Amino acid sequence: MNHPAVWFLMRGSGIVTLLLFTAVVLLGIATSMRWRAGRLPRFVTQGLHRNVSMLAVVFLVVHVATALADSYAGVRLSHVFVPLPAHRYGPFLGLGALSLDLLLAVLVTSLVRHRLTQRVWKGIHWLAYASWPVAFVHAVGMGTDRHLGWFQVTALACLGSIAAATGWRFAAALRKPYPKYLEART
Repeated sequence: MNHPAVWFLMRGSGIVTLLLFTAVVLLGIATSMRWRAGRLPRFVTQGLHRNVSMLAVVFLVVHVATALADSYAGVRLSHVFVPLPAHRYGPFLGLGALSLDLLLAVLVTSLVRHRLTQRVWKGIHWLAYASWPVAFVHAVGMGTDRHLGWFQVTALACLGSIAAATGWRFAAALRKPYPKYLEART
C-alpha cells in the first residue's frame, strides 16, 4: 500500500514514540531515585511510568505496522527484527531493529516479572537505558523530517532532558555515602 495517510501515520507515530520513550526513561530515572511529585505518593510515579510505557509500545506497534504496510518505505519483516543495515537506509533501520529487540526483552521480562528474581529483572530492565540512545540515533538518522527545524528542536529537547536526568542520577549516586561493607575492602 502506498497511500500518503500511511506515510504520515508512520512518521507521526515514530515521532510520538520517541517523545513517549523519552518520557518513559525520564520517569524510570525518577522512579529509581524514589522521586515523587509534591505530596503525591511514589507509586503515582511508578504507575505513570508503567502506563506511559504501555502507550509508547502501542505507538511503536503503529509505527512498525505502518512501515511494513507502506510499499514505498520498502521495510520487510526481517528488517524489523534483524539489526542489519538495509541498503536503502544504511545502518539506521538496523538500529531501529536493535532498539526494538532490546525493548522486547524489557517488555517480556516485565510481563513475567513475578517469575524472575529482582536482580535478574533489574539487570534486563537496564536494557531500556541502552535502547533509548539506539532508538534516538535511528530517529535522527533515518526520519524524513530530520532536516526540519521543528524536528531538530524536538530531538535536542529529548536529548537534553535525558542528559540532564542522567546527570542528576549520577550526581545523586556520587553524593550517597559509601556503603560500610565496601569500606573494609579499600
